[in-house]
Amino acid sequence: MGRRAYLRRCVGPWLCALLFLVLAGTARAADPTLAPRLAKALAVPHVDPDRTAALAIDLRTGSVVFERNPTLSLVPASNQKLPVAYAALALLGPGYRFHTEVVGTGSLVGDVWHGDLWLRGFGDPTLQPGDLEALAAEVASWGIRRVDGAVIADESWFDARRTAPGWRPGFYLFESPPLSALVVDRGVYRGTTSTNPALAAGSLLRQALEAAGLRVAGRTRTGVLTTAGLPLARDVSEPLADVVRFMGRESDNYTAEILVKQLGAEYAGRGTTAAGTRVIRSALEEAGVPLEGVRLADGSGLSGHDRLTAAALVALLEAGLAESDLRDAFLQSLAVAGVDGTLEDRMRKRPARGRVIAKTGTTRLASALSGFVRDRYVFA
Repeated sequence: MGRRAYLRRCVGPWLCALLFLVLAGTARAADPTLAPRLAKALAVPHVDPDRTAALAIDLRTGSVVFERNPTLSLVPASNQKLPVAYAALALLGPGYRFHTEVVGTGSLVGDVWHGDLWLRGFGDPTLQPGDLEALAAEVASWGIRRVDGAVIADESWFDARRTAPGWRPGFYLFESPPLSALVVDRGVYRGTTSTNPALAAGSLLRQALEAAGLRVAGRTRTGVLTTAGLPLARDVSEPLADVVRFMGRESDNYTAEILVKQLGAEYAGRGTTAAGTRVIRSALEEAGVPLEGVRLADGSGLSGHDRLTAAALVALLEAGLAESDLRDAFLQSLAVAGVDGTLEDRMRKRPARGRVIAKTGTTRLASALSGFVRDRYVFA
C-alpha cells in the first residue's frame, strides 16, 4: 500500500507486532509459556481484545500455539494483497509475462503505412517509456517512415473504471494511479499523473516513433480495435514472480489492482475488479482456505468492504508454502523484518530481524501482519 504518513501513525483493531517478537524469540524450541506471553503481548491499551484476532501455528507439529478470535471477520488492510499474490502465482504461474503490442490496420506501400497504428495494452503494470522506444524501433524495422493515419491507444482489455469499489475519493491518484490495461510509467505524462493513461501512452508512443524517424500524420486518440490487423511489434514484461515480489514487499496498491483485473480478463473473460475477485475467491476455495467471513472487494486492501480472518490468512500462507511450483515466488513476495520492503524499519533488532518474513497492512481502520517465523511458525 502507499506508505503515507497519515497511515503510518494509525494503530488499528487487529494485532500487535510484539506478538511476533515473542514468536521469533522462541522459534528454536517449544515453550510452554509461549501462549501466555503472546496474550500479554496482545494486551494493547485502548484496543478492544474482542476486535482483534490472532492465530499462530507450529509448522513442525501443526499444533495451534496461540489463537484469539481466529474466525473473526476484520478489515485486512494490505494483507488483502496476500490472496492476490497467491491466486496470481497459482493460476498465471511465476513465469507468466504481460505483453503490449503495436498492430497496424491498413497496408504498407513503399515506406508509407496507409492506415493506423494501434497500441494495445494487456495489463502490464511495469510498462516504461523505454519499452515504447523498443516498440517504435521494431515498427521502424519494417521500413516504415511515414504513417498517414494515427496512433490509436486501445485499453479495452480492462474496463474503464479507474478505481476499485469501496475506495475513499482521496485514494484516487494519491494511493494509486488510474487503473487501465494500458499505462506507461504508472500514468506519468509531462510530469504529472494523467487521468487518461491510455491516451498518454499513445502520445508517448508517437513521440518514440518520431524519434525513430517515423512521421505520423493523424492526431493520437483512443479507440477499440475490432478488426484484424498486422502485428508490427510486441513487448513482454519481466516474469510475474518479479511483479508479485514488488507488489508484496513494497505493498504496491496499483500493481495489486492490475493483477486482480488481469485474473478477471484471463479466467473470466472480463477485465473487471468484480470478475477478478471472484476468480481469486475460487482459487482460495480450491486451496482449502476457509472462506466464512471473507469478503474480497479489491486487490490492494484500500476498500472499506474487504474482510479477512486470521484463519483464512494462515491457511492461505500454508497453501503458498506447500505448493512447490510457486513456493519460492510466494515467499519472496514477503518483506524481511529489519531488512527490506515495508518491514525495513520494523523489528530491526534480534531476535526478529531477518527471521520474520511477513506482509504488513496499515490503514486508519486496521493494523495487520501475517507471515512466517523462519520455518517454524505461521501467523496472522
